[in-house]
Amino acid sequence: MRLDDDVAEVLIGAERLQARVAELGRQIARDYAGLDPIFVCVLKGAILFLTDLMRQVDEHIEIDFMAISSYGGRRIESTGVVRILMDLAASIEGRHVLIVEDIIDTGRTLTYILENLRTRHPASLKVCTLLDKPERRQMDVPLAYVGFQIPDKVVIGYGLDFDEHYRNVPYIGVLKPEKYL
Repeated sequence: MRLDDDVAEVLIGAERLQARVAELGRQIARDYAGLDPIFVCVLKGAILFLTDLMRQVDEHIEIDFMAISSYGGRRIESTGVVRILMDLAASIEGRHVLIVEDIIDTGRTLTYILENLRTRHPASLKVCTLLDKPERRQMDVPLAYVGFQIPDKVVIGYGLDFDEHYRNVPYIGVLKPEKYL
């Protein structure tokens, strides 16, 4: 079975994704020029986005990683319980920090991350997300950079998964309901 067989529709094609990531990268490069920021990738979903994004930034940057859990199993909605599975390796005190996320849904996980990282006294703390689902928002979260606003659909691809599958799909697709219901 091919992965495409599980996709109801292509929401954002691979070329459109890459073009928008390039735009975001150029904007971030301008905004962080000379600041030596640290990009914090929220694993696992944002890894492809981070990889392509940082290649577009012609400035000195560092990267670090956090792994956060709020879904678990075959869930399509957050449990509301957020846990740090892997924390940053570097100190962010006095640093300009850009959180790189794959998708912002309810905002609860991002709120937790922001509150946690603020206690570490960064010089600045901003968020860059590939996808934003404003219809689902429960917490007001500041987003400095947004790739695309999307409707309230179950999406996969370009790092986003369902039950740890579909991350390798090169576009953002809507998963067929029979795959998660």
